[in-house]
Amino acid sequence: MDYVAPKDFIKKMIDAGEAKVFMSTRDTLIRAYMAGAILALAAAFAITITVQTGQPLAGAILFPVGFCLLYLMGFDLLTGVFTLVPLALIDKRPGVTLAGVLRNWGLVFVGNFAGAITVALMMAVVVTFGFTQAPDAVGERIGHIGEGRTLGYAEHGAAGMLTLFIRGVLCNWMVSTGVVAAMMSNSVTGKVLGMWMPIMLFFYMGFEHSIVNMFLFPSGILLGGQFSFWDYMVWNEIPTVIGNLVGGLTFVGLTLYATHSRTAPSRPQPATAARALDANTVAAE
Repeated sequence: MDYVAPKDFIKKMIDAGEAKVFMSTRDTLIRAYMAGAILALAAAFAITITVQTGQPLAGAILFPVGFCLLYLMGFDLLTGVFTLVPLALIDKRPGVTLAGVLRNWGLVFVGNFAGAITVALMMAVVVTFGFTQAPDAVGERIGHIGEGRTLGYAEHGAAGMLTLFIRGVLCNWMVSTGVVAAMMSNSVTGKVLGMWMPIMLFFYMGFEHSIVNMFLFPSGILLGGQFSFWDYMVWNEIPTVIGNLVGGLTFVGLTLYATHSRTAPSRPQPATAARALDANTVAAE
């Protein structure tokens, strides 16, 4: 059967988290770098579609192509390791420590950022013809996205910070659901379909994804956005990273682990139900 039952894919989740803890520094960085770069290209692709069609839904429908590609090639996003890696620690896998979990998160963050920045620089060259002219329509859109999603939050003070955090939580609730959905199938078609739906949802709803933002906001600064790198870190990236961690681990990793790996004992059956069950068993025999 193509479908993988929850009790089986939760084991895949824990195994994947354990493998990432013990992965070499070189491989962790390479896989994270490529994931950040591919997701950044997907974001640029989605914005281009939105600008050219005037339909944000069209961009959201096609954005998941990048997520599906990077997942199928075995690359790692920070949002995914936030959900998977702690499960190996919670499951008490031999040799998995908190230091190992934090090491993985740190390396993936650095790799994702480097990949996203690379694409940000490349796209800035493309939309300005090598910085010899003003940004084209796509560049203009990218340049102004960061203003509303940094200074726009800052205008609301604590309420803005809370909103930003919640958007980060909701984002990785969906993104990590996509990561897990890929484990529910043994076929490429099933994996892609499972990933596509929640990723499309998060992008269209405007939730905050720390790696997508690693592309959008540095791009915005390069293309004339009226906000600073400090604005980006304080009023977007840091709260988004924290929200992504809480959303993925709390609403996806821990809930699945609690109910499918550490299932609570079943409630005792009433005597009448037990007798009926015995009677049916005898009849069947």
